[in-house]
Amino acid sequence: MNQSLDTVLVSDTVLVSDTIRAIEPPAQEPAEQLHHALKAADIDLGTLTALLSRYACATKSAPAALEKPKKCTIICCADHGVAEMQVSAYPPETTAQMTANYLLAKGAVANALANFAKSDLFVADLGIKAPLPPLPALIDRKIAHGTKNSAKGAAMTREEAMRALASGIQLAEEKIAQGYRCFLPGEMGISNTTASAAIAACLCNLTPEKATGRGTNISDARLKTKIEVVRQILAVNRPAASDGIDVLQKVGGFELGCIAGLILGAARRGAIVILDGFNTGAAALIAQALAPAATGYLLPSHLAAEPAHAAILEKLGLTPYMDMRFRLGEATGSSLVADFLDAAIDACKSLLAKSPAAAIDAPSGGVLRHRAMRETAPRAAGAVSDAGTVSDTAAVSDAGAVDNTCAVGDTCAVDDIVGSVGAAPAAVTFPSFPALDAAAAAACQKRLDSLAKPIYSLGRLEELAVRLAGIRGVAQPPLAAKRALLLFTHEDLSPRAQRLTTSFAAHAGAPVTLARLDAAASPAAAFAFGQRIAQELAADCTLVGVSLAAASIDTAAEQAARLEAALRRAAAGSALDDLLQRLSPALACSSAALLGAISAAAARRCLVVLDDPLTESVARCAESLSPTLAPYLLHVQPDYLALSLDAGGGIAASLGMRLVDAALHMENDMKTFAETAVAVAADGPGKGRQG
Repeated sequence: MNQSLDTVLVSDTVLVSDTIRAIEPPAQEPAEQLHHALKAADIDLGTLTALLSRYACATKSAPAALEKPKKCTIICCADHGVAEMQVSAYPPETTAQMTANYLLAKGAVANALANFAKSDLFVADLGIKAPLPPLPALIDRKIAHGTKNSAKGAAMTREEAMRALASGIQLAEEKIAQGYRCFLPGEMGISNTTASAAIAACLCNLTPEKATGRGTNISDARLKTKIEVVRQILAVNRPAASDGIDVLQKVGGFELGCIAGLILGAARRGAIVILDGFNTGAAALIAQALAPAATGYLLPSHLAAEPAHAAILEKLGLTPYMDMRFRLGEATGSSLVADFLDAAIDACKSLLAKSPAAAIDAPSGGVLRHRAMRETAPRAAGAVSDAGTVSDTAAVSDAGAVDNTCAVGDTCAVDDIVGSVGAAPAAVTFPSFPALDAAAAAACQKRLDSLAKPIYSLGRLEELAVRLAGIRGVAQPPLAAKRALLLFTHEDLSPRAQRLTTSFAAHAGAPVTLARLDAAASPAAAFAFGQRIAQELAADCTLVGVSLAAASIDTAAEQAARLEAALRRAAAGSALDDLLQRLSPALACSSAALLGAISAAAARRCLVVLDDPLTESVARCAESLSPTLAPYLLHVQPDYLALSLDAGGGIAASLGMRLVDAALHMENDMKTFAETAVAVAADGPGKGRQG
């Protein structure tokens, strides 16, 4: 070893050691302050409270002083010698090709979702084997031309492992000096899920079978090979679980070591790291083994499709916020959670602002319009024709970004919708729902299969894109999808509740209509009321969010429980009228209004984004009564997001709209394999479908 290299290695060791010693657990006072403030305001943010708390503690920010962080996505790239064992559907040269895609073609998932999350994208070479084209923006941290084959011996030397960790620490230091406080690490390296499986097996005490998944969606035969390779890696190297550097050295990868170092460097400086999927989770295990306190600076994102990811998150003490069935590591899930963090911070600032009229930081959306059911004439016995009258009322001045967009007293009678003038409304019935455009959906799926990513690797985002294509009859739905949020209520919402709704809706770019229900109205009148408003909104929208706001968290939970019980008692084949008659008057009114709105929006070819548990219960009942409605409904929680939001108010629906936006970014911001000259799959379901 020459003197200059020896000096560098000593420097790496000192940097890593000093960083580890300097990491302290996050302060807990901000979390206590946040919980107290939200409780005092009777505001339920569900698991978003935990998201805000971890961020506030890591950054030592008082709740009222929270600021949206400057974000950067860092894709760490390196090759793995174990790729020669044929454990991936893609050839090793794909690592270099995708690196060029990030920086030249800018057509990868990482590019699309960094755009979505408003995160600056950086790409680092830690150990790419194949030659690269000129890439001026590439961060050069190359340690070697890929690791060695870990199935035959250690993946790297201990010095190289230390260099990988030091590279990550240095990257964190550099970006923090540039003002970045939130890191979204991702990785690119063919066969890196094999390395991560070996790390997970060692540090989570898993068998190779439980640690190893399909990675880039490999075939059954290749999966068997991969499991045996992981078994061989562990047997040959016998990594010491008590020594994180030993584990990294023997079975890891350069890019995984860099991400582990990035976590350590961020923790030292009080910055936050949002983990992505399986590979970044494995890197976090290395960081945890070296500095347990570093886990306090981690935010989880999603539960990946790899079988060991749940065990990794449990070992890290993290609970994911979503299950999107992702199997890709380009900061996919972390981009979504970064966006949710921005939304939650905006809402918190709005709720805790000293001035109740504090403006919400959003260019559009969140505008609040009030509508109400009202009597225009005395109700005759058995008659309900007046009860569904719609009126616009004055907006509340301190509700955030508020605009009274309609003239006060402008009315539309129920008679216009459900029957002749003076007649009682007809029985409550659903309209017919158009079949999805199968040709548009198939064309959309074909395009998604050809995008430069492992096939089906974006799981539910791909499903959303295909469904929206079928609903709208367009193979490639445009990036900008107009939307609206419809919120039903029986009581006046507090100014804080209104600011909460308008803040999240503003983040989603959705104007809000607050519809006041008359609990004494018949189900038929409430149904017509919901229909009429939804028809107005759907005439100009692709997405319509629907929610029922309760007066309090306890009220919401009670209503949802009562409705669930009533729905269980109802026969599966009950008519809609019969079902509604089984409910208490207040529940019947709100359920009917929701059913009217949901059915009207779907009939107008809108994707209906559902919100609170009560709305969910009503929607699932509607699906059982009319299965053709199902494709038009987006069940945000708990199917996609684990938010634990009971009180409604449009939070889940607003974030569900952002999921759709992410799907549209994927559809419109990415390029195909042919456009990027990236190698296609040679194995698994992607073989023959990519190109």
